[in-house]
Amino acid sequence: MARIFPVPHSIRRVDDCHNIEDFRTLAHRKLPFPVFHYIDGAGDDELTKARNTAAYNDVDLVPNVLAGVETIDTSTTIMGRKTALPLVLSPTALQRLFHWQGERAVARVAERHNLWFGISSLSSVSIEEVGANYSGPKMLQYYYHRDRGLNAALVERARAAKFDAIALTVDTIVSGNRERCKRTKFKTPPEFTPASFLSYAMKPAWGLNFLFREKFSLPNLETHVAEGSSDAISIQDYFDKMLDPNMDWAAVEQLRNDWGGKFCLKGIMSVGDARRAADIGCDAIMVSNHGGRQLDGSRAPFDQLEEIVDAVGDRLEVICDGGVRRGTHVLKALATGATAASGGRLYLYALAAAGEAGVERAVCILRDEIARGMRLMGVKSVAELNRAMLRRR
Repeated sequence: MARIFPVPHSIRRVDDCHNIEDFRTLAHRKLPFPVFHYIDGAGDDELTKARNTAAYNDVDLVPNVLAGVETIDTSTTIMGRKTALPLVLSPTALQRLFHWQGERAVARVAERHNLWFGISSLSSVSIEEVGANYSGPKMLQYYYHRDRGLNAALVERARAAKFDAIALTVDTIVSGNRERCKRTKFKTPPEFTPASFLSYAMKPAWGLNFLFREKFSLPNLETHVAEGSSDAISIQDYFDKMLDPNMDWAAVEQLRNDWGGKFCLKGIMSVGDARRAADIGCDAIMVSNHGGRQLDGSRAPFDQLEEIVDAVGDRLEVICDGGVRRGTHVLKALATGATAASGGRLYLYALAAAGEAGVERAVCILRDEIARGMRLMGVKSVAELNRAMLRRR
């Protein structure tokens, strides 16, 4: 995101953040560099990560005026739950590494604003705790493991905790090549080696929280695999070792049947796969390339959105996931036919920067951008957004 003038040195507090890029700057200031680069990094040359956001710049909004928009309705219904905004806080892993409040902070903000949010199978707060304490709409991002006992346990735990949906990640049968993590030797839990010690020591607030608050773990995994507790492992090694590369459509359909509730596939990019998801009865798909962290050179979700909506938009809900940094990005996705837009970094930078206060401010900024954009577009509800309001450059 181009800045009008150089201001990163002046962003020192959450009140200095006026957009998602500002939170990224503050997160970079607050985090040890291995942790920051885990959030910020992507696969190979990171071309896809950059394209995910740049894709929105290739489409212009064409507003209508004189529409009487003092009162507008930003709400929508996603997988059977009415939410205040057409925005999903995508599930992401390891959140207590980024700030000691972790998933709890994100859950509280999501509940307060009545937004969908998700936790990962690799979350640092348990399925049970989230289910017991937060009433907002929530999904479990489900990774399909080689360990069938772990797979079954995740389903049963999500059901018992009254999660509203499972979102099966289908674009991560092996890890992408995340070179920043290789260079920083990022592992979870962090290993304090002679090479990495200085980067952690230079961020004493982060270090004190990590060392003296609740011990870091991955509670959804620790009953089944050592990698869920004290054994340090890189995320790339975890995915390559633990996830099942033989997952296929039969396995997906069986999981959908075993779960029996709202079911979403996260990581659909082709029209053929979107049609197959509709054929087996999925309720939603997230058009996503995992934030550019997997297959570098993959098409951006927003670039692919129109074709997928035309193919299956009348059969299931289509959520455009990735690259969202502005409320106008959400409006462009909706005008293309998406049910909602979603993203992870859009709140992870804010979480890392200031915990719950950061996530709250980031969501409020996006909420205000969506509402302001709707008024300036001359639409009273999200359903009024349509392709006539878009022009490709």
